[in-house]
Amino acid sequence: MHTCNAPRLDVRLAAAYDFVRPGHAAADIGCDHGKLSAALAGSGRCPLVLACDLRPGPLEKARVTCAPYGDKVQCRLGSGLSVLQPGEADDIIIAGMGAETIIEILEAAPWVFDARYNLVLVPATKHSILRRWLVRRGFALRAETLCRAAGRWYAVMNAQYTGDAREPDGLFCLTGLTNGQPGCNEYYAVQNEKLKKYRLGLPEGEENEAVGKLIAELEHLSKP
Repeated sequence: MHTCNAPRLDVRLAAAYDFVRPGHAAADIGCDHGKLSAALAGSGRCPLVLACDLRPGPLEKARVTCAPYGDKVQCRLGSGLSVLQPGEADDIIIAGMGAETIIEILEAAPWVFDARYNLVLVPATKHSILRRWLVRRGFALRAETLCRAAGRWYAVMNAQYTGDAREPDGLFCLTGLTNGQPGCNEYYAVQNEKLKKYRLGLPEGEENEAVGKLIAELEHLSKP
């Protein structure tokens, strides 16, 4: 990643940066401090970046961060993708929120169900739920980057709509395209601990057995 004098990004935002296509306008939804928006504009990767946030405070910080890049960055206050008109940005980054919130944002903007859009998604929680939703709603998971930032594991996802909606298997929901990446064994171990806790609350039956099978598969994958 080459960002000239733009802010330095942590590994999570650097992975998101790498999935943004050069030469395309981008929307940074939930831009927070605006570092990613500034990096995309300052490096010349994107001719226009729409830095968007729901809260005035973070957006003002983003405005200051992005000020050196002039009209290459437009700051917009509002919820999710409601601040955009369809087609204004072909690359859409949604980071810094849980999977359910990301799903709500995408469901509220039916126009993103179109192959022209390149989605870069960074769920803070419940990665498996987002993977399952993407596949069920006809999005292909093109790539993922597994990374650890501030003591937490993140799966930075790159997705595009294909219309091929199907039911993913449980192991794919839990691991996606992360197998073989640095740190994947530890990531799977963390996922497995959550799965074991979930299983404790299940009555005997088919779901309990299915979760037990997933636990065994994850344990096999997470072995060094």
